[in-house]
Amino acid sequence: MTDVNVVIIGGGAMGCSLLYHLAKAGWTDIVLVEKNDLTHGSTWHAAGLCTHFAHNPTIQELRATSVRLYRDILPEETGESCGFHRSGAMRVTRNPDRMDEFRHVAGLSEFTGYPLEIIDQKRIAELHPLAVLDGLLGGIYEPDDGHVDPSLATNAMAKVAQRHGALIQRYNPVHAIRHENGRWVVETKNGTLKALHIVNAAGTWGFEVGRMMGVNVPSVPVLHQYLVTDTVPAIAERQKAGAAELPIIRDPEESWYCRQERDGFILGPYEKEAQVWSPDGVPPEFGAELMAPDLDRVEHIIEWAMARVPALATAGVKTVVNGPITFTPDANPLIGPAHGAPNAWLLTGSSMGVMEGGGAGKFLAHWMTHGSPPMDALAVDSRRFGPWANRSFRIEKAIECFGLQFGVHYPFEERPAARNLRTSPLHDLMRERGAVMGSAHGAERPNWFSTKPHDETRDSFRRTNWFDAVAREVDAVANRVALADLSVFSKFDVTGPDTLRVLDALGANSPPKLGRIGLTHALTPAGGVASEFTVTIFAPDRAYLNSAAAAEEIDLDLLNARASDFDVTIANRTDELAVIGLMGPVSAEVLGRLADITGLSWLSAREMNVAGIPARVLRVSYVGEKGFELHVDRAHAAELFRALEEAGKPSGIGHYGAYAANSMRLEKGYRGWGMDLTTERSPLETGLGFLVKPEGRDFIGRNAMLKRQPGWDMVLLEIDTDGEVEPFYSHTVFAQGRPVGVITSGAFGHRVGKSLALAFLRERDMREGLTVKLLGRERATRILTSPPYDPQNLKLKA
Repeated sequence: MTDVNVVIIGGGAMGCSLLYHLAKAGWTDIVLVEKNDLTHGSTWHAAGLCTHFAHNPTIQELRATSVRLYRDILPEETGESCGFHRSGAMRVTRNPDRMDEFRHVAGLSEFTGYPLEIIDQKRIAELHPLAVLDGLLGGIYEPDDGHVDPSLATNAMAKVAQRHGALIQRYNPVHAIRHENGRWVVETKNGTLKALHIVNAAGTWGFEVGRMMGVNVPSVPVLHQYLVTDTVPAIAERQKAGAAELPIIRDPEESWYCRQERDGFILGPYEKEAQVWSPDGVPPEFGAELMAPDLDRVEHIIEWAMARVPALATAGVKTVVNGPITFTPDANPLIGPAHGAPNAWLLTGSSMGVMEGGGAGKFLAHWMTHGSPPMDALAVDSRRFGPWANRSFRIEKAIECFGLQFGVHYPFEERPAARNLRTSPLHDLMRERGAVMGSAHGAERPNWFSTKPHDETRDSFRRTNWFDAVAREVDAVANRVALADLSVFSKFDVTGPDTLRVLDALGANSPPKLGRIGLTHALTPAGGVASEFTVTIFAPDRAYLNSAAAAEEIDLDLLNARASDFDVTIANRTDELAVIGLMGPVSAEVLGRLADITGLSWLSAREMNVAGIPARVLRVSYVGEKGFELHVDRAHAAELFRALEEAGKPSGIGHYGAYAANSMRLEKGYRGWGMDLTTERSPLETGLGFLVKPEGRDFIGRNAMLKRQPGWDMVLLEIDTDGEVEPFYSHTVFAQGRPVGVITSGAFGHRVGKSLALAFLRERDMREGLTVKLLGRERATRILTSPPYDPQNLKLKA
């Protein structure tokens, strides 16, 4: 048995990137084990595309980091090329919504520093003279994109890692994995390794390796084909004339990409009905093999591509590559700690392992060596999926993601596959009342309420069919009273003699007094916001914590880790309790008809019977009105909801959903975890200094937070819009033409009649002459020094 620090399982682009970055960070005793040879999964047969196009800053940085690594860093370190071609790339479209998407991504890229250009037909013709322009509205050009040789890049990373002392064991499959006495025991063909850290970078085999680790890895291999042509005469002529390589071209509406490969083309189609392969386990003997071609599945897409690039039809097909690539339920990779498994990490599930691998390995290496990620990790954190991500879910979502590989990514989009996995006991009642449902962490929740039977959301980057409905919901909350199903919250009981001690050490704020409610932010070692908890103290040895729906596994891991040295028990109550929101100026009157709430003041809590049903009643509101949350056992939730609804009928009770709540919380300037609150920024930088109490207390991230240099500053903005486009997220803020910040969340505030957004500014003294670019148009904006709605909290405290 050999003792090591880290075992990495999988020798593709992802695993070799992590090996490279850990070794360069100075970690020693690192071993990578690979069942075949390096790249012998999906890496070797990848088309090698590299892009800067992304809807999320973290995903974009993974891709941009990969480009820098393959293009510049590795060739300098090894003295050998990785075969990177800086061809540039474009996406073309005839869809107006797609042009909005392009404008949004280009706007975000002005903040992140990666230039993307919105182009018209004339520019398309200049960049790609072999493309037919018929029907095109325009597109987006990515000048620094290109393609790389996957095998050269992967082996270059491996070579440098070995130079720094890392070990690679080829043809050494893993047979079994177990955790004992604080170490991971990995049994391989050639012996047993005993490691402090284990990393699943197995790609195509990620699900099986996860199963050996005791970890759910919701990834599925899906077969993807691309064809390589013989010589294309038009390309051969361009090469003789000394013309530059053609840019990669993608037509998302027709679902294909095409790039020059020497004097021919590579064409990659994505059919709508994906073909999953070995979802329950890849055959152990499978290695660098391919499937037989199946071009009948994609013949129609090939014909579309030939119509757009007629030169494709002038050459024969030299090779067809048909092999598995892995898809997760949202098509983003799985990077970070494995839920419930100490010192176990995932670096797998990427359908674009070469495109993202260089950056993904660096990202995880930073997380492992520093204790926190270098950027907001929510889009890639493997714990964004829970145990509810079962076989049918991962297969249905993989098929959906493959078919929508080139789908328009709308703000607030809700995709239909594999829904209704987790429903609250109020679900049917919500639907009967017109709820149009969304999903948060696999759980159904009302997004908005329609007066039309069987209504659905019409996706758009502009005001859409729920705008007026949300206005009605807000009116009910602001002027009467309204009910909401808030059951998606994550919910935890903390019990035991050290309850108050563990809460005092949990985050930046001290715990509230007995019977009171407080808010605390658990920090990363670097001082960023890891989690946000609403903390209620019911007894000296019993507290109740609530957090965001998407944080359930993340927060459970955090609580268990932070409580490990204390005499407490952490219980996840998320699936056991439902939550009913009762909000509005007459909410106390309605609740008072069912229970004695005398003395239940703002930010206080009590366990009591409401309509004869035991409930935890919290006087707290996220919408800026007087209100209550009633936390109740699932079995009694529907009965309690009906009782509240009946008691509220004389007051004209209504209902509201997540979109209305988002609008109202922005009118109060309330921050939202996962949007405004991330690991990148501290509570002080996020404008929450009033919730930071470091004096006489010690908690993780305290010193790092206090040592951060003043810089980033979160502000609430009022934006002059055209009444058609509202802010949502990832819009760049400018000052005198310079990008100085980015919007993290936004909406129209119906109570104040203003378009509002929260944004981070890089420069704290930048206060005048600000603009925000919304879908390509700059809009004047002003910083609000106080919330525009009830800044003294008089309504909350009434």
